[in-house]
Amino acid sequence: MTEGKPLLNRRFSRRSFMAGAGGAGTLFAAPAIVSSAAQAQQNVVYVNSYGGSYTAAQQAAYFAPFTKATGIEVRPVTPVSAAKIKAQVTTGNYEWDCCEIGAAEFEEARRGGFLEPIDRSIVELGKLLPQNVYKDVGFRNVALSYLYAYRSDRYPNGGPTSWADFWNVEKFPGKRALSSRSWTNLSQALLADGVPLDKLYPLDLDRAFKKLDQLKPHIKVWWTENSQAQQLISDGEVDMIGMANARAQELVDRGLPVGIVWNGGENYWSHWFVSKGTPRAKAAWTFLNFIMQAQPMADFCKVMTYGPSNPDAFKVIDATIAAKLPTSPEHLAQSFSPDVEWLGERLPAIKERWAQWIAS
Repeated sequence: MTEGKPLLNRRFSRRSFMAGAGGAGTLFAAPAIVSSAAQAQQNVVYVNSYGGSYTAAQQAAYFAPFTKATGIEVRPVTPVSAAKIKAQVTTGNYEWDCCEIGAAEFEEARRGGFLEPIDRSIVELGKLLPQNVYKDVGFRNVALSYLYAYRSDRYPNGGPTSWADFWNVEKFPGKRALSSRSWTNLSQALLADGVPLDKLYPLDLDRAFKKLDQLKPHIKVWWTENSQAQQLISDGEVDMIGMANARAQELVDRGLPVGIVWNGGENYWSHWFVSKGTPRAKAAWTFLNFIMQAQPMADFCKVMTYGPSNPDAFKVIDATIAAKLPTSPEHLAQSFSPDVEWLGERLPAIKERWAQWIAS
């Protein structure tokens, strides 16, 4: 999660969030005017999306209003694949034009030179908070928390409350699932091993993998898509699962017997960017310029309970919904933020070690 300066090795506090969110106005820019020769390829934008309820929320809050306002069609491409960022740029074959990914992989892609510089002829940077613009190649969008959920009907005498409990298969027996995101699992393992939130970074990789060795036999699925995570816990295929907060909250709101453990959640900003070299870059920047407005962002966060980066969005978000967001004071106090700069230069090596560990 990075803004003007990365959050580095500190907690994702309410003070730091509100300091980064205060004082910005709403954002709107008219659709870009392009030459007739380029008009055809600028009448559509392909957006890489996570699928399921996430894409449905984007359709309602972003895609349909944007098309109505500009006449530019939005076509979602699912699921999100960070690996395709490099592949698209190096081959010149573009499946999509813009995408939203977590801060660590965004930084990795930036370091690789795979992101298009912000088109200042389209994007009104003066209406954005400086910390919402990352190194002139993208915008931070919403704050997410990766935490875990559990089947409350499976633990009628009281459910787990920490990552140490997630690792405690004797006190809390049952099938587990975690995402395939390496660095997040390493942080969780260290928390389970007693490392304090503010001492996680730099990650002690050897200690983390050793702790993961203990849990590996009890992991039924290393999931790769958020909709898959929802399905696993809602169908009762697993009893505990690491997942994004909004995906878990959606299940709770549907009345399923699901508890959410915010303690030790990993908070980070998602970031939007345009894939370097795409022939539809102008349409993509016009789209991103539109969705950074307060109203579309608020409409999205009302459905997917993530924290908006545009502070004006909070003016149209009900207090009951705001209390469910990662940016609520209660949730912020229990969370941490990854050190994006530390991760960015080490992700390739971490991913390689993770792949070898999974295969062993």
